[in-house]
Amino acid sequence: MATGAAEAGEAAVAVVEVGSAQQFEELLRLKTKSLLVVHFWAPWAPQCVQMNDVMAELAKEHPHVSFVKLEAEAVPEVSEKYEISSVPTFLFFKNSQKVDRLDGAHAPELTKKVQRHVSSGAFPPSASDHLKEDLSLRLKKLTHAAPCMLFMKGTPQEPRCGFSKQMVEILHRHNIQFSSFDIFSDEEVRQGLKTYSNWPTYPQLYVSGELIGGLDIIKELEASEELDTICPKAPKLEERLKVLTNKASVMLFMKGNKQEAKCGFSKQILEILNSTGVEYETFDILEDEEVRQGLKTFSNWPTYPQLYVRGDLVGGLDIVKELKDNGELLPVLKGEN
Repeated sequence: MATGAAEAGEAAVAVVEVGSAQQFEELLRLKTKSLLVVHFWAPWAPQCVQMNDVMAELAKEHPHVSFVKLEAEAVPEVSEKYEISSVPTFLFFKNSQKVDRLDGAHAPELTKKVQRHVSSGAFPPSASDHLKEDLSLRLKKLTHAAPCMLFMKGTPQEPRCGFSKQMVEILHRHNIQFSSFDIFSDEEVRQGLKTYSNWPTYPQLYVSGELIGGLDIIKELEASEELDTICPKAPKLEERLKVLTNKASVMLFMKGNKQEAKCGFSKQILEILNSTGVEYETFDILEDEEVRQGLKTFSNWPTYPQLYVRGDLVGGLDIVKELKDNGELLPVLKGEN
């Protein structure tokens, strides 16, 4: 019995809880020699509680790795600094620098990333070959993730270098539909893609998994009017938003989905809608940055969640709460109001 209690005590202290920005910065300074894994979590999200258990198990397996949990909404300055928009999110640090990121409750992927970062260094040849093969498969999947994929520094909304910014401007100017990958978010992809594609710089543009080239090539294709024939065109955003808001009689645009809310406001509005018994569909704005930003202008409503009935905006959480308190929510959802 005494041994079990001791083991439980060890597991309990294996994951450190950070409660302030100052404490977090201090931890970054102290843990320069080892891998630091930080879980941005929320106590209201069951998937976060589950991932805390996964972290506790990983802490037992990797005693030289520091595992930390930080309540995202309680320490907003750290969450904003690292652009944490949903929970759970995991950041990986080495030498006080962010080297990797994982969004979502993916226990196998978290385990793989921890093992990969712990192993990076000296491998036996067979292990090294295996990791190279894993990376090659991953890069193949990433380059095929959308018909047109841009690997860039930053995001289309916030490019973090002049070349990436110019590339995004050209693609937008030609109304080209593309997805992007921020190479700053994953050092392994950043270095590996240079070898995979035999192209040493960023940004890199791929169509159907094939490398088209960097900024200079795209400029040449634009000048020769070939760019429009190579890259897929996007439907106009306004048309797309009209279709999406009318996809079901009741449509909720939220962070997460019916099964897994990724912010407290979205969780609350789900609970209210579920209590009405009315059928509704959801759209996860975290999965589509174009919709996330475009809908704010389309509806003239700056925050999420947003609830629509028959294509018309009802409002956000506060308005839905008011309608519920006034007994008006059900008629509105049924289109009677």
